[in-house]
Amino acid sequence: MTIPQETEFCIDLHCHSTASDGALPPEEVVNRAADRGVTHLALTDHDTVAGMAAAETSAAARGIALIAGTELSCVWHSKTIHIVGLDFDPADSGFKSALERQNANRWARARAIADKLDRIGVEDLLDKATRCSNGDVPGRPHFARVLVDEGVVTNLAQAFKRHLGQGKPGDVKAFWPELEEVVQWIVDAGGIAVLAHPKKYRLTATKLRSLVADFQRAGGKAMEVSTSGQSSGDLGFLAELCRREKLLASQGSDFHFPGAPWCELGRITKMPDGIEPVWHHFKQPVGLPVQSGA
Repeated sequence: MTIPQETEFCIDLHCHSTASDGALPPEEVVNRAADRGVTHLALTDHDTVAGMAAAETSAAARGIALIAGTELSCVWHSKTIHIVGLDFDPADSGFKSALERQNANRWARARAIADKLDRIGVEDLLDKATRCSNGDVPGRPHFARVLVDEGVVTNLAQAFKRHLGQGKPGDVKAFWPELEEVVQWIVDAGGIAVLAHPKKYRLTATKLRSLVADFQRAGGKAMEVSTSGQSSGDLGFLAELCRREKLLASQGSDFHFPGAPWCELGRITKMPDGIEPVWHHFKQPVGLPVQSGA
């Protein structure tokens, strides 16, 4: 059930399109969000803002407020962590250069995956995976789809189990920048850095608190409290952590593709009371009274 934090709004600040690893083009993501009552949306494709122009056109047509967004990969203590950037200036030259470096890292990883899977004998594997990703950087799901299409495996699960899952040849780790650097990119571009889906990293409570502390020291201001795949216990734990550390609270469906009701656009459990929503601190705040001029 969709229960927005602000009763008059439905706010989804984490979703993906074909500009990264989502199944729908940006304009279709926006239309789907509108059909589900979303009023404020951030398209947060991985390490890119390539889908924003198309999303803006659809958002204007459907009456949705579109917030600048992206989800950046970084490393903390050798573990890959995702940081969502919100309400930044996508035209900032330093930020654009950083995204170009991230894109180069993704292509280097894609080439490494293709090289590792060369023994399977699929001709032009990287090219086929790139076509599967509509010309964008292919990830493991795209390589898995090619393996299914080529008859190497019977389904996606088997592709990961045999070739792409943890410890398998195609499990190539990317060389991402450190957390501090990525947070600074967002801050320098005038945005708000948000620690994405904290419980998905499978850290102990002690290590998660350590991550939060380092994130704040780097300039991070917010944390996702309500997102897909969480238990009520996770929600309560993250809300309390947010209160204790005086972080702003964010929320998002982490939508990637239709047919997964647990991560559908706008389907977000209401955050507990007593935490400050990140959208109150956007350049154009959402849900706060408009201040009249002097």
